[in-house]
Amino acid sequence: MHSIAFSVCIGFTCDKCREIVRLTEKIQRVSELDTRIQTLIEVNCKSASALYTALDAISLENTAHCSVPAEVEPVQQGNWVTVRCCSRETKHRSSVLITTSNRFSPLSETPTENPVECALVIGDSITRNVKIETPATIVTCLPGARAPDIKANLKVLANANRKFSKIIIHVGTNDVRLRQSEITKINVKEVFELASTMSGTVICSGPLPVRRSDEMVSRLSSLNGWLSKWCPQNNIEFIDNWKSFWGRLNLLKRDGIHPSWDGAALLSSNMAYSLRAQTCQSRARVRKQTNWLN
Repeated sequence: MHSIAFSVCIGFTCDKCREIVRLTEKIQRVSELDTRIQTLIEVNCKSASALYTALDAISLENTAHCSVPAEVEPVQQGNWVTVRCCSRETKHRSSVLITTSNRFSPLSETPTENPVECALVIGDSITRNVKIETPATIVTCLPGARAPDIKANLKVLANANRKFSKIIIHVGTNDVRLRQSEITKINVKEVFELASTMSGTVICSGPLPVRRSDEMVSRLSSLNGWLSKWCPQNNIEFIDNWKSFWGRLNLLKRDGIHPSWDGAALLSSNMAYSLRAQTCQSRARVRKQTNWLN
């Protein structure tokens, strides 16, 4: 204290003295704040006690006048709403009829498709860009599919009781890579036999003359020749794409397997022509039967 008084007397205050004065003032302010906080706590406690006392009195009054507790409407406080839980003793509850449906049903039953008039085109990646103008024609492309894969997909449709007016199947390009000609023929037969149970008209789309190895070309040519003879013997129409694509390099892509845009257009045209021809033949048979009955 002597040093503080002495420094003040000569008109100079050192840094330590100023720090001591600042800390003393800060301690005083903290003490005042502590006192105010304690006062506010005591006031809030008294207010809460008075509120609880008033609520208890109201509860006792309601109990004295009512034998059954009255339901209190939810009180809205700002954006919050107090919700009253339902009692477990409630026996009469309003029953609401809930309608359920299979959300995958549009995949199995397309509303715009008539099962009697709808045609199906199913095959490997060769059919990727096939577009047929004939109404109600579904094109299902299965990249890399072989005959057993086509059969498995047809089985799914058969189990769903799907029927088609006509079915076109394009298969064989991936099967010849297995180098098992007899097994390939058996698998192809099974596919067309299954398709015959789903439609009265089954059409075989013959393979394309690919530009790959000589062995692959030879095997596809052999398969095409066998299909051209086997299909008519089993009431299956055969589309000879080999003749349409042979020698026309612009109809295949650079990979030498898949059809180009022009090739896809030609393949689509061959399939559409076959569908129209079958439709005309069916109508002619119906007219002939009608005339015979008359």
